[in-house]
Amino acid sequence: MNIVFIAPPAAGKGAQSGMISKKYDIPHVSIGDLLRNIDDEEIKKQLDAGAFVDNNIIEKLLVNRLLKDDCKNGYILDGFPRNKSQIEIYERIKNISNDKKNIVIVLDVLKELGEKRIIGRSVCSNCGLVFNDLFEESKPKVDGICDNCGSKLNKRKDDNKETYDHRYDVYMNETKPIIDYFKDHADVYHVDSSKSIDEVFSDITNIIGGFND
Repeated sequence: MNIVFIAPPAAGKGAQSGMISKKYDIPHVSIGDLLRNIDDEEIKKQLDAGAFVDNNIIEKLLVNRLLKDDCKNGYILDGFPRNKSQIEIYERIKNISNDKKNIVIVLDVLKELGEKRIIGRSVCSNCGLVFNDLFEESKPKVDGICDNCGSKLNKRKDDNKETYDHRYDVYMNETKPIIDYFKDHADVYHVDSSKSIDEVFSDITNIIGGFND
């Protein structure tokens, strides 16, 4: 199965993609990660500002990634398509690696909750564990130190209110409208991502299980 996640910033699609990837043994293809791995200062500036990157670059990156052998049994597409101009690219490449069914999962979250998730977020520089100073259950035991390995916690440069507000506005104006397109051309499912990470994961696996039964 090929899964497309559509979500506003901080809805948890990265975390859910990783969990789904592990459970079903299919790769998590994040356009953000693919772009961040490019050694190009201009692209890095665009990412830090929450801006869109040229579609030609994105298509080339995705084609190269989806043609790898690990995508033959399905994949999770995270962060693409993000606007109407990318739908044509998606339609061209969605079955480039396999003939599996494609479904779209929309993660819904209120702007205020997403903002807290972004502003308070910190990530372990060693093991990648994520913490959040604004939620009691997600705070590290020692400020700035990872509970798991004792390494330093870092904040991403783009985890700030200004960038979040911009990305949320971009999502509402550019990305959310493509959901209407998918409703007419794909199987679309909405999941409430204001729930706990485990509850959201359970809701998603229930959806996937309906196709795998």
